[in-house]
Amino acid sequence: MIRPKLLKTFSFRLALWYVGLFAVSATVIFGFIYWAAVTFMARQTDEIIETETWSLAEQYDQRGLGGLMMIIASRLRNDLARNNIYMLVDREYNYLAGNMRQWPPAIEPKGLPEWFDISMTVNDEAKTLDARVMIITLPGKVHLLVGREMSEVTRARTILSRSMALGLLFTVFLGLGWGQVMSSKLLSRLEDVNRASGEIMAGAMYRRIPVSGRGDEFDRLAESLNAMLDRIGDLLTAVRQVSDNIAHDLRSPLTRLRSRLELALLEAPEPAVQRQAIEDAIDQAEGIIATFNALLTIAQAEASAGRGEVDPLDLSQLVSDASELYEPLAEDKDITFSTSVVADVALPGNRHLLSQALTNLLDNAVKYTPRGGSVRVSLESGLHGPVLTVADSGPGIPEAERDNVLKRFYRLDQSRNTPGNGLGLSLVAAVARMHGATLSLDDNNPGLSVSLHFPA
Repeated sequence: MIRPKLLKTFSFRLALWYVGLFAVSATVIFGFIYWAAVTFMARQTDEIIETETWSLAEQYDQRGLGGLMMIIASRLRNDLARNNIYMLVDREYNYLAGNMRQWPPAIEPKGLPEWFDISMTVNDEAKTLDARVMIITLPGKVHLLVGREMSEVTRARTILSRSMALGLLFTVFLGLGWGQVMSSKLLSRLEDVNRASGEIMAGAMYRRIPVSGRGDEFDRLAESLNAMLDRIGDLLTAVRQVSDNIAHDLRSPLTRLRSRLELALLEAPEPAVQRQAIEDAIDQAEGIIATFNALLTIAQAEASAGRGEVDPLDLSQLVSDASELYEPLAEDKDITFSTSVVADVALPGNRHLLSQALTNLLDNAVKYTPRGGSVRVSLESGLHGPVLTVADSGPGIPEAERDNVLKRFYRLDQSRNTPGNGLGLSLVAAVARMHGATLSLDDNNPGLSVSLHFPA
């Protein structure tokens, strides 16, 4: 019994299409086989009749009328199956020999061999039979009718047609049954997806679509959806972390800003004191605005990832411009600033975000490198694409902390007393993901080496 739910599934409708197509193909093939078999039987019957007719005509030429009558009688005695039909008449259609007593009234011999399909009775039997006959006129105006009764051929045709009809019916039912089985299996896989999706929409974000392990299309779809859910989960976790970090990291500067403004109201209204309070408030407000701008820039980079919102740009010129901007700052700290930029390195990218990421790297390098240290900027055309590297001789980042520093608002203990908000490397990581680049943090012995490996 086919369930009504299966009738509405695309897989079952597809199975019906295949069954219908196969049924039409089987009908055409069976029809051709039937036509070929019927044609072969008819041709074989005609050949037997024709051979027998000309054999009797030859006997008439050799033995005459009497000899032909004796041969017909002999062949009737030997025809155990009683399928052969013989009739020999004179010019007036009077019976001379054979197992057919009355000449067919609708047949008038014209002297030439002729073929007819007739209904007749044999040996005065009441049963009417269909027969295929050949009629020739022998010398002396003697007419000879030779044929075969077609009941066996008709029976063979009936058996063949019924067998083919049953085979076609069995094929259709087998196709429908197989379609039901396949639809049930397909529906069960889809139900797993729908069930998991419903639980996820209900709030169970940990839920994932089950994978059968067979490696088929449904497994690949489930793996892709699970990877998408993992990515969504990571983004939600990041959003929650950002919210928590904003609440914790911005609460202190906002509290200090409010306290400073309240103290300014309580202090004596001296212009110098009020001016200093306003300048301190502006500095703290600028720090808060810078933090929000960094968060917005990271959000922009992550929102643009994979969307192709890029333009062709000259990466070599961008690196050279940023290096020229920070070289004087490095010289003020007695830091050796060196550049090695390959010319004419172009790639599709967002100029503003790439410039911001490079600026963050250079700012960190100059800020954390002690006096007398060195900063090196290089752009190379690697085998697999351009490689941008900013290396310094500062304190570096421990290997165990390199994944953590890419998180928002995360700062190492030694960086707590330096200006910053812990968003610099987070922005670089977001811009790298947007451009399909790989970000790597390595030891510079001493210091840190940060590399962006862009795709070719």
